[in-house]
Amino acid sequence: MLMSRTLTSLVRTVPRSTKSRAAAVTQPLFHISQNKDEQQRQHSTQVPDFSKYKKHSSGEASRTFSYMMIGTTGLLTAASAQATVSDFLANMSASADVLALAKAEVDLNSIPEGKNVTIKWRGKPVFIRHRTTAEIADANQVNVQELRDPQTDAERVKEPEWLVMLGVCTHLGCVPIGEAGDYGGWYCPCHGSHYDISGRIRKGPAPLNLEIPEYAINDSLLIIG
Repeated sequence: MLMSRTLTSLVRTVPRSTKSRAAAVTQPLFHISQNKDEQQRQHSTQVPDFSKYKKHSSGEASRTFSYMMIGTTGLLTAASAQATVSDFLANMSASADVLALAKAEVDLNSIPEGKNVTIKWRGKPVFIRHRTTAEIADANQVNVQELRDPQTDAERVKEPEWLVMLGVCTHLGCVPIGEAGDYGGWYCPCHGSHYDISGRIRKGPAPLNLEIPEYAINDSLLIIG
């Protein structure tokens, strides 16, 4: 009986010693792994030193440099814009040959009284008439209120003896014939429009008078355009 109790006590104490040994063995291993994790964590979060890359100048110097860069950029942008606009305007301006065609000069001394001269200006015919005194008087006797396109003769000329107008019919753009028609002026044979000695429409389908271009007379020189 005594021997059985002794064996029982021995059997019961063996697991306790085994558990304490296992705990003693496993506890140092847990501390070792935890220490390694902390060391790795501290090593991975180490911040590098950027002090040698820092700028040591004052804030006022930095501000001055920024203003200088902004001003330089603005000047370069303005110069570039001016150059671009200048090139654009140079390309858009008329060439020398176009400017030459923009104006036409005629020596009025070469046109006898009572005669017509037709020149070409900007691709269109221009009628120049050296009118006589009788033609001027006839043009001024017309009742303007009866005209389809009311205009006095004085409104259509700068000097009474010289009539300058585009030779294009205002109906469909035909070229009228000079010294013809029912009114002694111009006649368009295409559709029967009659113009008087002042170039005003008097009969036919044309709605308006013959157009007067921009011109100037300097002594005996006619400048059209």
